[in-house]
Amino acid sequence: MTIRIAVVDYGAGNLFNIEAALAREGASVRRVAGPASFARYDGIVLPGVGHFGPAARALRRRGNRVCDAIRNGIPVLGICLGLQLLFERSEEGAAAGLGILEGDVVMLPRRCKTPQMGWNTVRVARRSDLLRGIRDDSWFYFAHSYRVRPRRRSMVVGVCEYGIEFPAAMESGNVFGTQFHPEKSAGCGAVVLRNFLERCRP
Repeated sequence: MTIRIAVVDYGAGNLFNIEAALAREGASVRRVAGPASFARYDGIVLPGVGHFGPAARALRRRGNRVCDAIRNGIPVLGICLGLQLLFERSEEGAAAGLGILEGDVVMLPRRCKTPQMGWNTVRVARRSDLLRGIRDDSWFYFAHSYRVRPRRRSMVVGVCEYGIEFPAAMESGNVFGTQFHPEKSAGCGAVVLRNFLERCRP
């Protein structure tokens, strides 16, 4: 059975790459904007390029029922900014996040060149569905100036080092997130997307 994925369009980011990557893994992908219901979908992707404040306000203004869908058990994958939007607040912009995950978003250390732009390694912190088949120190593509700071470290399944160790991948129930861009991370990124789709399988 084909897995139906909604990619949320909140006016930020290049959606084509993630849509194409999901389609390559066999998913049926549809871009969703406005006050849409997600009941017909097996999973949701919050893509991520842009700034926290405008993106959070756009999500709320467009009335996407993302929070309701997540609370109803539909798996969600937040990518980069999409992961950050799942948290309560950010140092970047004054808008509140969705508050699905407890914690906040803070800037990378000022001693580091920001954004972190390019390839870096991820260490697997614990067994998880999202990183199944991923070896320690596998390479993924990053493009970000901020990092998530979760209240519960048990959510963190992968970490990266860039001036400080920070969460690179997270998993909590039906909520998944990556600070890296799996759609730009070649074979390892394809494995992560495949793992997420497996969790979405009806």
